[in-house]
Amino acid sequence: MSKKQLPCTEAQLAAIANTHPTPFHLYDEKAILANARELKAAFAWNPGFREYFAVKATPNPFLIKLLHHEGFGVDCSSGVELSLAERCGITGEEIMFTSNDTPAEEFRQAARLGAIINLDDLSHIAYLEQASGLPELISFRYNPGPLKEGNSIIGHPEEAKYGLTRAQLFEAYKTCRDKGLRRFGIHTMVASNELNPQYFIDTAELLFELVADLSKKLDIRFEFVNIGGGIGIPYKPEQQPVDLQTVSNGIRDHYEHIITAAGLDPINLFMENGRMITGPYGWLVSRVLHIKDTYKIFVGLDACMANLMRPALYGAYHHITVVGKEHLPHEVLCDVTGSLCENNDKFAIDRPLPPVKPGDLVVIHDAGAHGHAMGFNYNGKPRSAELLLRSNGSLQLIRRAETEADLFATLDFDDLKRFKV
Repeated sequence: MSKKQLPCTEAQLAAIANTHPTPFHLYDEKAILANARELKAAFAWNPGFREYFAVKATPNPFLIKLLHHEGFGVDCSSGVELSLAERCGITGEEIMFTSNDTPAEEFRQAARLGAIINLDDLSHIAYLEQASGLPELISFRYNPGPLKEGNSIIGHPEEAKYGLTRAQLFEAYKTCRDKGLRRFGIHTMVASNELNPQYFIDTAELLFELVADLSKKLDIRFEFVNIGGGIGIPYKPEQQPVDLQTVSNGIRDHYEHIITAAGLDPINLFMENGRMITGPYGWLVSRVLHIKDTYKIFVGLDACMANLMRPALYGAYHHITVVGKEHLPHEVLCDVTGSLCENNDKFAIDRPLPPVKPGDLVVIHDAGAHGHAMGFNYNGKPRSAELLLRSNGSLQLIRRAETEADLFATLDFDDLKRFKV
C-alpha cells in the first residue's frame, strides 16, 4: 500500500497558503528529480536510452528545463508544445513530435527544429513531403489492434484514432526506403495509466519482433524503438507503483533474445512518460468554502474541475487530505465539489472524510500531471497558479494565476462600444 504524503509539513503548507491564495498547484522538485534519475538508472543497460517527457502532462517550462538538465527530451504533439520546447532551449532529435490530424504548418515547424517526426498515418508521407520535405530520420506509430488491450483513457487499440496497422507499416517503411531514407524508428502507445509491469514488457516484445521482421524483409535498419509511455501511478492508497526494475529486466531479456540475436544491436530504447514523472509529486491545494447538507453532504472547495478535471472526465480517483485532520476518523460521507454550474464538478463522490469546516485546507493528491494542463475557463474561471518547492527548501512561483484581464485579453471592448444592435 502506498502512503499518501504531503509535500511539506502542515505548518509549511499553511504558511504557503497564507501567502499564495488558494487554489494552486504545488510541485516537489526534489522528488521529481529523484524519480527521473530512478528511471534513467533502471534502463542504463541501453546506452542510447532516452526518456522524452510528455509535455502534455505538465507543460510548464520550469519543470521541462529541470528534466532536460537530467538528459530528458520532450514528446510534443502540437505546435505550441514545439514552441515551448524551443523556448526551453530544446531542439533537434531531443524532440519527438508525435501528433495526429496534423496541420502542414506544424510539420514545417517540427522540421525546422530538426525534431524526430513520428507519423500517424500512411497518407502523411506524401503530406509531409509536400509540406516540408521528408526528413533524414522518420518514424511511424504502430497500432497493434486486437493484439493489445487498451483502457478507458485511450480506448481499445482497434477503435483508437492513432497509428498504422501492421500491413500499413510495411508499406510505409518500403515507401520511405524507396525514396532514399535510411534512418528509421518505430513507436507505439496503446494504454495510459497502466500499473501492470508485464504490459510494458509485452509491448516491447511486440515491437522488437516487428522490428526484426521489418528489418529482414525490407533490408532496413532501425535506430530506435519507442515503446511509448503510459506507466501509471498509484492514485489509490491500496495500489502499488510500477516496479521500474522489473519492467527494465523484462525488456532487456526480450532485447537480447530478439534484437541482439538477430544482429540488430544496437537499437536505442526510448520512452515518453509524463504522468509517472511528475504526477505523484504535484498537489492541488484548496480551501473549504461551504458545507451543504441536503440529501447528502457536500463539501464545497474554492477549486473546481477547471483546476483538475480528471475526476469529472474519467471518474478518476484522487486521494484527498484535510490538512491537520489526517488521523481523525473518516466518518463523514460526502461529495467534494467545486463551484461550476455543472453537476459533475466533483472531486469525489461518497468519499469518507474527517469532520470538515469552512476554512480547512484541503490537498488533492497526484495532481502533478494532467491537472493544471487540462484546465479551462468555463464559467469564467481563471486557472490557478503553479508553485515549485525547490530542492533547497525555497518556494518559487513558476506560473502566476490567471486574472480577469487575461480572460478578456482577446476581446475588444472599445469595439463593443461601437457595435450597433
